[in-house]
Amino acid sequence: MELTTIWFLLIAVLWTGYFVLEGFDFGVGVLLPVLAPRRDPHGETDRRVMINTIGPVWDGNEVWLLVAGGATFAAFPEWYATLFSGFYLPLLLILVALIVRGLAFEYRGKIDDDRWRRNWDRAIFWGSVVPAFLWGVAFANIVRGVPIDAGHHYTGNLFTLLNPYGLLGGLTTLAVFTLHGAVFLALKSEGEVRWRARALINRIWLPVAVTAAVFLLLTQVDHGKAGTWPVAAVAAAALVGGCVAAVRGREGWAFTGTALAIVATVATLFGDLWPAVMPSTTDPAFSLTVHNAASTSYTLTVMTWVAVVFTPVVLAYQAWSYWVFRKRLTRDSIAAPAGLPAKARRGRVRSGQGRVADDAADGRTGSGDGK
Repeated sequence: MELTTIWFLLIAVLWTGYFVLEGFDFGVGVLLPVLAPRRDPHGETDRRVMINTIGPVWDGNEVWLLVAGGATFAAFPEWYATLFSGFYLPLLLILVALIVRGLAFEYRGKIDDDRWRRNWDRAIFWGSVVPAFLWGVAFANIVRGVPIDAGHHYTGNLFTLLNPYGLLGGLTTLAVFTLHGAVFLALKSEGEVRWRARALINRIWLPVAVTAAVFLLLTQVDHGKAGTWPVAAVAAAALVGGCVAAVRGREGWAFTGTALAIVATVATLFGDLWPAVMPSTTDPAFSLTVHNAASTSYTLTVMTWVAVVFTPVVLAYQAWSYWVFRKRLTRDSIAAPAGLPAKARRGRVRSGQGRVADDAADGRTGSGDGK
């Protein structure tokens, strides 16, 4: 197998990992005002439960994006240059949203003030909605093709990307990530947050499944290849199966289903692309492919050895972090703000997992507090 093919597959794997892991992060952020409304007397505690479910892992999940971008730059510099120049404004909006969202996780608990926390909650919500939507717009346009001239320069503008198919792609990723986040909350929490997440899944799974099915069908009809039809079918079946499992209260199987649906969808999109990496709607001859966009053979060889050495280490560390923070969180796992009476602060820590959650809530782990 050629090194260009290996690196195309590796970049596809990196994007898959990012969407599976960061997808439920985005979903939790989108659902923050839905599952923990401010009118609820326990709303603040429930919001902290939700944030603490992703507190130890959200920043690690973003590493997949950094590595995917770095690998694209090193392995396919022409692809990177055209993509980041042509999609400059959407990618800038995504970057700003991710920065604001990260700041919100870290600074939300620094001041014990309702207005302060409310503003950071808005930042978490919009910092999740914007990337969840724009990533779908971007990848839909990559598969569909964009205007590229003979010099591999993007000749369109922002409105070129906001075509019906691109907008449907954005709506699909936003909807699927929201469902993925709801399933994750049902899996990682106990009590009111869990029951509200399960009730929400019952209401949204059908429109989410229909939206995703329409997007996959249009993708396959217009851009599909014979080998990707079975993969698209797996994506649809996994999503429906995950939803059925969630409705029946089988959160582990439900999360497996939504995760597999995202994996199969990304595999479908990259399979439809191959061997192109950015098709040109101006002239197919101007398209970027794994061959004319790739780095030299020596560069790819060095990168391959680096990936062989360090990839297992990174995967092992991330798997270990998920194992450590595997237990469900409850309201009892959350430390009350220091200003509350002693009676309201009783029962702070009931288990080792609760102590970890308390440390995160008090800002002692640096992993997104939610206080």
